[in-house]
Amino acid sequence: MRISKTVPKVMGKDQSIVGLLLAGGGSRRMGGGDKCLRPLGGRPLLAHVIERLHGQVDKLVLNANGDASRFTAFNLPVVADSIPGMAGPLAGILTGMEWVRAHNPDVAMMLSVPTDGPFLPLDLVPRLSAAKLAAGARIACARSDGRPHPPISLWDVALADDLRRAMEGEEMRKIDAWTARHALVHVDWPVEPLDPFFNANRPEDLDWAEGLLA
Repeated sequence: MRISKTVPKVMGKDQSIVGLLLAGGGSRRMGGGDKCLRPLGGRPLLAHVIERLHGQVDKLVLNANGDASRFTAFNLPVVADSIPGMAGPLAGILTGMEWVRAHNPDVAMMLSVPTDGPFLPLDLVPRLSAAKLAAGARIACARSDGRPHPPISLWDVALADDLRRAMEGEEMRKIDAWTARHALVHVDWPVEPLDPFFNANRPEDLDWAEGLLA
């Protein structure tokens, strides 16, 4: 199976979009450490994710905890969770929204993706953006084979204040529990010849992905 590396430019995009790369987890099933720095096809997994998003967003920011210098080679802003205690991907999403609002106040939308998915769709942003606009939604979430992928979503940055209140005041930690409060649209992708939202959680998943790239 051949994996396309031809990345289209986003056409007709009337708003800037910042892409948030979520790398703040503990990677327990991968044996710990930075899962996104594990090699795949001779490059870090993170490099594949960045390549898939090239041309789909205007800039990227990496959400990761600990020493930011380990990501120096990627030349990206690195921001740690603004909610303490390893509060999960929802904390990363909040951190990203607040970073966008502070550093790019003219940007209204943020895409979030995990950093363990090397086959993200090359039309991810155009399709999420179109569906979000058509539905008048605040959030557009990717879905495949009937299964939603909440960390892979396009968000209104203006939701940041509500999300912070939920995380601090209610100890909200589940993405779908919070998104259920807001207008949300799902966008479906086929899973043949492969699920584009495959994520490498375990060493054997990387082995499988290596086989596809080969």
